Amino acid sequence: MNLLYANDKQGEYPQSWYAATVDPLAAFPKLRGEAKADVTVIGAGYTGLSTALHLAERGYDVALVEAHRVGFGASGRNGGQLGSGQRMEQTDLETLVGADDARKLWDLAEEAKDVTKDLIAKHNIACHLKPGVAHACFNAREVRHEHDYVAHLQDRYGYDQIEALDHDGIQAICPSPKYVGGSLDMGAGHLHPLAYALGLARAAAAAGVRIFENTHVHHIDHGPRPTVRTDKGRITSDHVVLACNGYLGMLDRKVAARVMPINNFIAATRPLSEEELQTVLRRDVAIADSKFVINYFRLSHDNRLLFGGGESYGYRFPSDIAALVRKPMSEIYPHLSDIEIDYAWGGTLGITMKRMPLFTRLAPNILSASGYSGHGVGTATHAGLLAAQAIAGQSEGFDTMARVPSPAFPGGGMMRTPLLVLAMTWFALRDRLGV
Repeated sequence: MNLLYANDKQGEYPQSWYAATVDPLAAFPKLRGEAKADVTVIGAGYTGLSTALHLAERGYDVALVEAHRVGFGASGRNGGQLGSGQRMEQTDLETLVGADDARKLWDLAEEAKDVTKDLIAKHNIACHLKPGVAHACFNAREVRHEHDYVAHLQDRYGYDQIEALDHDGIQAICPSPKYVGGSLDMGAGHLHPLAYALGLARAAAAAGVRIFENTHVHHIDHGPRPTVRTDKGRITSDHVVLACNGYLGMLDRKVAARVMPINNFIAATRPLSEEELQTVLRRDVAIADSKFVINYFRLSHDNRLLFGGGESYGYRFPSDIAALVRKPMSEIYPHLSDIEIDYAWGGTLGITMKRMPLFTRLAPNILSASGYSGHGVGTATHAGLLAAQAIAGQSEGFDTMARVPSPAFPGGGMMRTPLLVLAMTWFALRDRLGV
C-alpha cells in the first residue's frame, strides 16, 4: 500500500480546519523531462522546505519535489506544538548517549525552537505563534516524575522557562477532572502548522528554490551525481536530501527499516463561547498529557478546541474520524461529549524505536532526516538547517543527531506493522488501566 495515496486525493489538502483557514498557494508545476540542480530535496514538509530555503540562501541551486502539495503531509496536519527538548527526556538521553552528547542534544533542541521562531519573524509568516505548552499528568506517581524532571532541567541545564504545577496549578490552566498536576513550559509554543508550512514555501520560492508539486519520486540512482527519477521526469544533482518522513514508502529500505509510518487524528469543535472556554482552557496554552497514546489539544484563533488523540493502527483512516477522537476528548472533558465537531482529519507521521529522529548519511552525497515521532515542528525545521549546513561542509550538528542509536524495527518490512499493533495495543491498555 502506498500511503501517499491510501487516504488522500491526489494533490488535495485534507478537509481539515487548517486547510479551511489558510490562503492556499498557487500550484507549482509538475516536473516534466530532465533537469539539473546542485541539490535535490524530496518532500516539501518542514524538513524539505527548511533544507531548500537554507541552501538557497547560501547560493545553491535547489530543486524541491513533492508528490502532492507543499505542506501536504504531517507538516500541514499536526497538533502545532513547538516543544522543548528532544522527543526523549534528557535523563533517558544521558543514559543512552552519555552526558556530553545529551547536553549537545539539548542545545540543538533549544536552537530548533529559536530557528523556528526566527524564520517566522524573518519571513513574516502569519501562523498564530503563541507561547506555552503544559504537560498534564493523571496520578501522583506521574506528577512526582514530572516535578523531578522539571528540577533536573532547571538544575542540570539551567532551563528557567519551565515550572512544576500541583493540582491547583494544572486546574488553573486546564480544568479537566482527570488531571492532578504537571508542568508549564513557557519556552515552548504552538502555532497553525499549515500556515507555517505555506509561509516556508513562499520564502523558499522567493529565495529561488524550484518547487515541483504532484511529482512522485519512485527511484534514486546513487553515484557521484545521483539522479532522482519521478513519474514524468528526472533530476540530476550533486546532493540529494530525503525529507519524506512517514510517506517514504520503500524509496530507501535502510530508512524504512527504522522509520515506521503511523496515523494520528485531530478534531475541531464548533467555536466555543466565552463561558465554555473557561471550562476547557483558562490560559491560551497547548496541552500534552502523560498517556502513551497521547492526548494533545489547544484552542484555535477562532476559539475552537483542536483535540488530537485516538487509536488506529491500520494504514487506512477510519470511516468516522470524529467518533474516534470524540472518545478520548470526552474522557478529558465529559461535558463536551455531545459537542458539535465541524472538522476531523487524519495524517501519517514517522516514528522510530527510540522515538528519536533518524539522521543518516545513505551515501556521501545523500542525506536523510525523518522519524520525528510527534515532535517535529521544531525538530524537522531544524533538521533542514542541519542538512544544509552538512552539505556546505559544517556537519557537527547533523553528525551529533546521527550518532543517536536508531535500531531497526523487529520483523522487517513484512512483520513490523503487526508487531507495532501488538505493542501499541498493550500500551493503550496500560493507559486505560492507569498503570
